[in-house]
Amino acid sequence: MIYEVREYVPVPGRLGDVIELFKSVVIPHLAKHEMELVHAGFTILGDHSFNELVYTVRFRDLAELESKWKAFIQDPEWTAAFAEREKTGPLYQAIRRRVTDAAPFDELLRS
Repeated sequence: MIYEVREYVPVPGRLGDVIELFKSVVIPHLAKHEMELVHAGFTILGDHSFNELVYTVRFRDLAELESKWKAFIQDPEWTAAFAEREKTGPLYQAIRRRVTDAAPFDELLRS
């Protein structure tokens, strides 16, 4: 399994819009595209504390990650919803992502 960690830092004043978009659009679209959301939350200690949405999605491998994100990004419902939210300006000042491979630790974590 691999895990993708995504970090979204909203433009000042747009945190509420980011939360609403995540709850009403992103989570349902992750499910629609069979993407497994394993964690979502806010950074409470460290850079961007209380102004950063972080979530983690699990995939079998990089091929699955790439194909599912491609379908998600090209989904007309997603593009319309995102464009609607950005009519008054950008939502994010920074978006970061990383992909981690848990395979070397699977045996230890299962016990």
